[in-house]
Amino acid sequence: MWVALDANRKAIVAYRAGKRSSFDARLFLADLRARVLNRPQITSDGYAPYVDTVERSFGVDVDFAQIIKLFQAVPGNDAAHRYSPGSVIGIEKNVVQGSPDKSKISTRYVERQNLTLRRHMRRMTRLTNGFSKKFENHKAAVSLRVGWYNLCRAHE
Repeated sequence: MWVALDANRKAIVAYRAGKRSSFDARLFLADLRARVLNRPQITSDGYAPYVDTVERSFGVDVDFAQIIKLFQAVPGNDAAHRYSPGSVIGIEKNVVQGSPDKSKISTRYVERQNLTLRRHMRRMTRLTNGFSKKFENHKAAVSLRVGWYNLCRAHE
């Protein structure tokens, strides 16, 4: 799931259900560029294809930074440890392009939105009986959820 969130209004500006690939990154950022009129400040995780793709989509008209989380593996081989991420032991904030406001370099809003999405839609959670088997059904469910999130849900 690819999500671009307006940090001020908490609205989903653009989204895409797809693989974590360079191809989907290009399509997602091209869609985002078509929806944003002014110079945005973008913060992403450390996914390497973002660097080239943001430049290709926005040119020099963007302030772009990445947050790279440093993880430490959690010891143990039982199911609780196998399917859980490691502990975050550090965070690096890297300015990639332009001059983003360093106090606003954050992914916390979109990470919270992703958690809310997974909690509201069990089809996003592996190892459950609600997990999507057909990609077309998954995309339709995500579209309905985004519509509800933007138009019906009260944001605080």
